[in-house]
Amino acid sequence: MKKKNIGKFIKILESNKIVSLISDAGTPIISDPGSILVKECIKSNINIYPIPGPSAVSAAVSISGFSDKFYFHGFIPDKKSSIEKDFKNLSNLNCSIVFFISAKKINKIIKPIKKYFMQRKIIICREITKYYEEYIRSSVKDLNEFENLPKGEITIVISDEQKNHGKSNILNESDKSQIRKLIKKLTIKDIINYITDKKDVSKKEIYNYCLSLKK
Repeated sequence: MKKKNIGKFIKILESNKIVSLISDAGTPIISDPGSILVKECIKSNINIYPIPGPSAVSAAVSISGFSDKFYFHGFIPDKKSSIEKDFKNLSNLNCSIVFFISAKKINKIIKPIKKYFMQRKIIICREITKYYEEYIRSSVKDLNEFENLPKGEITIVISDEQKNHGKSNILNESDKSQIRKLIKKLTIKDIINYITDKKDVSKKEIYNYCLSLKK
């Protein structure tokens, strides 16, 4: 949808014509330039009605086996610093996380995913509903870079936090970020109780990390 064509569409809509926005690549407007038209319609008080159709987001979540409570992040940014910032923020969410990535850029995000989501599971969905559709399921810790880059449209779903059997000795970035926020407000004992009440993490590991912050 080119910006120079927006004015023409608005004039048509203002004359009480019905216009359908159709896409051959999933639901329009979701991470799609068509959102420009929707925003202009809202500004002009023109009614908009959604018609349910195929969506890579809902399709991927529906077969992921993860929580159906999910956060859709859209396309992952290109810059390494932006990827790190986004993943750090997303790691604080305890729900399924869905995003799009260009196939040629997928190897760029493997290390950051392992850094921030090590205890979770992942499904990589390629070409959903198309002839070459493929679904790659893995735990994040076992995820490796692709020797041969996949082709087509890719939707990735990362699971909600997974409960482990027994106590894990690993504090992930999300845990550490939370502890840094709590360290000035709560005692170490209270922090340990707060974290272990939500997930299976070694009390000793939490204690040692709190001491390192106190120093």
